[in-house]
Amino acid sequence: MTAHILVIDDEPDIRNLMQEILEDEGFTVSVAKDGKTARQLRTEQPPDLILLDIWMPDIDGISLLKEWRECGLLQDSQVIMLSGHGTVETAVESTRLGAFDFIEKPLSISKLLLTVDRALKETSFLKEHNELREQFITEPLGHSNIMLVLRDQANRINLHNTSILISGEPGSGRTLFARYIHQNNQNGPFVMMQVAGISTENQAIELFGSQDNNLPSRLEQAEGGTLFIKDISNMDEVIQARLLSSLKNHSFLHTGSREPLSLNIRIIAAITYYSDIRNLNEDLYYYLNVVSLNIPSLREHCEDIPELLEFYVNFFVNKDNLPYRRFTVASQNMLRNYIWPGNIRELKNLVQRLLILGNTHTIDIDEIEPILEQQSTTNLTGNLSIYDLPLREAREQFEKAYLEHQLKETGGNVSKMATRIGLERTHLYRKLRALNIDPKQLKK
Repeated sequence: MTAHILVIDDEPDIRNLMQEILEDEGFTVSVAKDGKTARQLRTEQPPDLILLDIWMPDIDGISLLKEWRECGLLQDSQVIMLSGHGTVETAVESTRLGAFDFIEKPLSISKLLLTVDRALKETSFLKEHNELREQFITEPLGHSNIMLVLRDQANRINLHNTSILISGEPGSGRTLFARYIHQNNQNGPFVMMQVAGISTENQAIELFGSQDNNLPSRLEQAEGGTLFIKDISNMDEVIQARLLSSLKNHSFLHTGSREPLSLNIRIIAAITYYSDIRNLNEDLYYYLNVVSLNIPSLREHCEDIPELLEFYVNFFVNKDNLPYRRFTVASQNMLRNYIWPGNIRELKNLVQRLLILGNTHTIDIDEIEPILEQQSTTNLTGNLSIYDLPLREAREQFEKAYLEHQLKETGGNVSKMATRIGLERTHLYRKLRALNIDPKQLKK
């Protein structure tokens, strides 16, 4: 798939020049003039490589690099720093914070392309390495009643080789459950396709392949195994219809070809919110939704947080050789009462950050509190303000957290809750169902 490069520079001539050069080389390029735009673009479509200018009007590049590094947002990409007034100290500081390289302006096109090529090769290695590391986590963690029931549902699903539709907030563990279901059911390959951020043309090429190149399609890669399609509601309507036809006929065509290829795969698809169903082809929805599995948010099974904290501390100690640190009981209690908008992914990033930056053997409230305050208005990626989200996502995120809090306060009593928040009970029940909130699971 074509590499995606994000260019961040406040000088329009340089932005346009780099975009033109890189697009001529066949890359997909996004450009940003400042830190705010860069944050938004990085969230919408995570890049494989970032070219980051140091001097910008709203935030300097070093600070932005540090912000992304501390939030764990650079695990699958590299950063090349750019500066017209570079110093040795600046170059050292940027590489210490994780930048791949440092290029001075005026730019040498040959040096730029050579550095980009080297950085993308390193990005490819990082992605493969991270995918292998994630495979060590083979079973969803937690011994709360919610997780015990969920694992039991997944195990019962595995008695039948049916299509599955998984729903859940970003970071809640949809991919992990898809892998768990696959590995307990069959020995074939597990192939993932993440739809969000891919253009319509590239969606078709990635899913079905193309007659014009020899790269295998996702459908071919998953033959005899499982194809996990993440964020399928973002898939183009025409491609959805084409996928449905392929699944029904057990065969598909490469883009631009008339030679059918046999198809023998299991489909697991994931959506973020149940309202995303309206973006699915109706027939495709019913084909996929033979069995549905809703992954709860972390705030719905907060009693599992101490176990998750201990697991990820040991995970990073063993895999990254980070120093072991222990969470105090007070800090664990604080984290149990945190709302976790980014779910388990946010918890994992928090643990990694604390292990990297801490210098004591224990992790206490005074170290965690400033981080949680800083992230209190962030979205699911831990980077973008809720005010920058699309209205539907911001509203659903707030409503779900608000109603779950009110249910806990009223002990799961919907009648008391309806009176407390001033909402008619019938309408409240509909709202709870739409947001996948089960009052029984939130009783004190």
